[in-house]
Amino acid sequence: MTHWFHRNPLKATAPVSFSLYGVAASTGANKICNDLKSARARLLELLTDVTANAEMMKNATDAYFSLLQGFILSLDGTTQENKLRFIQNFKWTDTLQGNTPSAQQDAVFELVSMGFNVALWYTKFGSRMAGKEDITENEAKEVHRSLKTAAGIFRHLKDSYIPRLITPAEKGRDLEARVIDTYIVQCQAEAQEVTIARAIELKHNASLIAALAYETANFYQKADHTLTSLEPDYTAKWRKYLQLKQCFYMAYAYCYHGQTLLASDKCGESIRSLQEAEKFYGKAEDLCKEYRQTKGPGSTAKPSEQLFFRKLGSWIKNTLEKCQRENGFIYFQKVPPEAPQLELKANYGLVEPVPFEFPALHPQWSPEVYASFDLTKGLKDEKAKPKQEDEIKPIKEPDLKPQKDTGCLIS
Repeated sequence: MTHWFHRNPLKATAPVSFSLYGVAASTGANKICNDLKSARARLLELLTDVTANAEMMKNATDAYFSLLQGFILSLDGTTQENKLRFIQNFKWTDTLQGNTPSAQQDAVFELVSMGFNVALWYTKFGSRMAGKEDITENEAKEVHRSLKTAAGIFRHLKDSYIPRLITPAEKGRDLEARVIDTYIVQCQAEAQEVTIARAIELKHNASLIAALAYETANFYQKADHTLTSLEPDYTAKWRKYLQLKQCFYMAYAYCYHGQTLLASDKCGESIRSLQEAEKFYGKAEDLCKEYRQTKGPGSTAKPSEQLFFRKLGSWIKNTLEKCQRENGFIYFQKVPPEAPQLELKANYGLVEPVPFEFPALHPQWSPEVYASFDLTKGLKDEKAKPKQEDEIKPIKEPDLKPQKDTGCLIS
């Protein structure tokens, strides 16, 4: 199900040389600068490598971030700002706003921007894994773990590092609260989709599946509402995706709630619940068409072409017809005019982000090496470049062709 998830593009960045000539006044300081340059290049290369896995990504991120920490952490035993934090300029584009970058002369800006890209990689890796034919249980767990890891990275950036930026993020930029909150909630919702698929496959209790679907629909609704006050030119497509997924999982919730009601001999209410499921499923189908026609950044998901999507439509139709037959032969109950209120709370299967921490300082950094960076010998008068600069070419991401849809329930 390669095209089940909507994915915004990776952030692009200008090359960084870390050539601190004159300032890096020792062999150890020069080695750190060279290693930073190569570790950054390696990490950016890995972001678009379709053969990369989670272990390779962790090794590459640890290598780069442990070195970069030497530009951020206090290394001289005082509470003063690291003297190297503002020495290097960094430029990054945003996932929603095209190729014109923001620039900040701040190592924390680099840390959160690259960290954001790593979180996006985990969402794309999870999507790619979910698109494999005949996905195994271990691969399904990997999808689940990747989405929770991404949510954890986004949350850690928001809570611990973005508030430290000297220049706050502008409206609609990746590091602005509404955008990053949407990414966090979307990751949680998509991870719960994996949980629901697993619960359906193992034929868990209908009430549990209904509750999980309802909680997941609420996650998508929350993510959509978070974007309402941002510019529709760059959020419209993303919002259509969130809306169609919300309707799809509301249809699931009402479908399985209808089965729960039927099991309790409440056939009339069951019919009304399934009619509501049918209504939400129809809305989801309409939103799929609108989503496909809406312009905006990101890869286009194709949920309505997936067997997982189509199966729900058939399941609702068949279950509703069964309930109507049973009501005509056995129950003779009135069908309520109003749909039942879903007051469902899942006690199991709810997703929380995996806690994330940046790696410890690289052992190459010592007090002596840090002291050997001499800001009096150069670069000390370099002014921060303007935030808005010329366009940066977008990262060329691999074009993944959809694989044969086997109807696998891991969505």
